[in-house]
Amino acid sequence: MITYNCENVKMPPIKRRDTTAWIRRVAATYGRKVGEVGYLFCDDEKILEVNREYLGHDYYTDIITFDYDEDNVLNGDLVISLDTVRTNAEKFGKTYDEELHRVIIHGILHLCGINDKGPGEREIMEAAENRALALR
Repeated sequence: MITYNCENVKMPPIKRRDTTAWIRRVAATYGRKVGEVGYLFCDDEKILEVNREYLGHDYYTDIITFDYDEDNVLNGDLVISLDTVRTNAEKFGKTYDEELHRVIIHGILHLCGINDKGPGEREIMEAAENRALALR
């Protein structure tokens, strides 16, 4: 089950049923099933609070992924700052909707085992995001 919640922000304009089906399709391309995945859409202040409390990081980010996977079943909590999504959309010349869906699937790709912090990993993540976005 995939749940969508928000704190300090209005729910973003996503079609939940379509988004859930898309997430399941992307997970399946990695041989994974979707278990319990929870999205929390929030503002910059909330994501900063989460980043400090759980990761010891003192900076804003667009998404934080908490991975609770079991075998080939995706389980996790994904916290997304809509403020940062909006800022990044402007920065990268994308629409808000494009950037929001990129971030939504970015967390799922992390749950599928794709990282983006090490050498060459950013390019692998971007290619995976592009393939996933093409499935929308």
